[in-house]
Amino acid sequence: MDILVGMHKLEGGCHCGNIHMDVALPRAPGEYRPRACDCDFCTKHAAAYLSDPQGSFSIHIGDAAKAARYRQGSGQAEFLICTACGTLIGVSFAEGGHLYGAANAHAFEGGKPFGAEQPVSPRTLSAGEKAKRWQDVWFPDVRITGL
Repeated sequence: MDILVGMHKLEGGCHCGNIHMDVALPRAPGEYRPRACDCDFCTKHAAAYLSDPQGSFSIHIGDAAKAARYRQGSGQAEFLICTACGTLIGVSFAEGGHLYGAANAHAFEGGKPFGAEQPVSPRTLSAGEKAKRWQDVWFPDVRITGL
C-alpha cells in the first residue's frame, strides 16, 4: 500500500508475526485518543481502537488458517484475531462497497505513542447509529490481503 507523503506511518501486528498491519495517519500519533469500547468482548481483550477517516489501514495475513474472524453483539462488525497467539488486530464493517475498519491501538510496535484512551459505549447505539458512526470515524477502504 502506498503511504502518502506527510502521513505518519505506524506498523504493528500480532505477537507471533502472522498478521501485520500498517496505518497512515494525517496527524501525529500523540494527537489521537484510542477508543476503549466497554462491551464484554473488547473489555476482555483490553482493546482500544484507532482510526481516522483521512488515513489508511492495511492488513496482511501470512497464514489464513491462523486468522479468525468473529462477530458478536449486533453482528455488524467483524473482529480479526490471530489464533496462533491470540492477538486482536482490529475490527471491520462492510457497507456500500467499502470496508471500514479500526486498528487495536495495543497491537502497534514501539509502545503506545497515542494520547489517553477514551471510553466509548457503542452498545448503547442502534444498529443504524453504529453503522453511521463507523462510517464517519473509521478508516475507509481497508485492505486485507492473505485471507
